[in-house]
Amino acid sequence: MAKQFLTADEVKVSITAGLKRPFSSWKEEVATYFDRLAPEWDARMVIDEAKINFILDAAAVTANAVVLDVACGTGVLFPYYLRRNVDHVIGVDISAEMARIAATKVDDPRLEVICGDIQMVPVQWRCDCVVIYNAFPHFEDPPQLIAGLTRWLKADGRLTVAHGMGLEALRRHHVKSAKRVSCEMLPANEMAEVLAPWFEVDTKISDQEKYIVSGKLGQWVFRL
Repeated sequence: MAKQFLTADEVKVSITAGLKRPFSSWKEEVATYFDRLAPEWDARMVIDEAKINFILDAAAVTANAVVLDVACGTGVLFPYYLRRNVDHVIGVDISAEMARIAATKVDDPRLEVICGDIQMVPVQWRCDCVVIYNAFPHFEDPPQLIAGLTRWLKADGRLTVAHGMGLEALRRHHVKSAKRVSCEMLPANEMAEVLAPWFEVDTKISDQEKYIVSGKLGQWVFRL
C-alpha cells in the first residue's frame, strides 16, 4: 500500500509533488485545492489574536497539554499553542504543500507535522485537546470524522470545532471558490448533536464573529 503520511523531517526536505495518495475523490480534490492555495495562504490570512485566544481557552489548551491540530494548514495556531507552554503539538493536514510550510515555520521540538488523511494516520499520542479550526466544512462525513478522532483523546480529552468567523460569513465564503470542496456548515445546535454520541458538549457559541462547539469525551465511549 502507498505511504499515507510523512514525518515532519520528510515534509521539510520534500515538496512531495509526486506523492501517490490513496484518497477518495473528495479528499484528493481537497488536497489539490489547498496545495494550490498554500503559497499565498499566510499572506491572505487575517489574524485576530484576541479571537484565537478566546477559542483556545474554550478548547482548554493549557500548559502541559498535548494537542492534535486537525487540518492545521500552514500552522497558523502553532505559535499560540507554544505560547501556552503545551507539551506537544501534532499538526495534521491532507495538503502536502500546507504541511510543508507548517513544518518549516516553527523550529521547536514540541512541534510535529504530519501530511496525511487524519482518518488514516495511526495514533501517535493520546491528546488532551483536539482542535479543528477553520476546516470542518472540508470533511465529507462529519460523524465518521468525529468517531475516528476519539482514538486520539485521553479519557477526559476535549474536542473543539471552531471558526474565526460567524456562520453566515462562513457560508458566504464557501459558496465561492471553495464550493466544490466544502459541505454546508451546521448551526451550533446541530453540530452539538453530531458530537453528542461521543462527547458531553458544554460550549456552543455562534455569533457574527466566531463559531465554537466543544465538549469532553464521554465516559461511555469505548476506544480501541
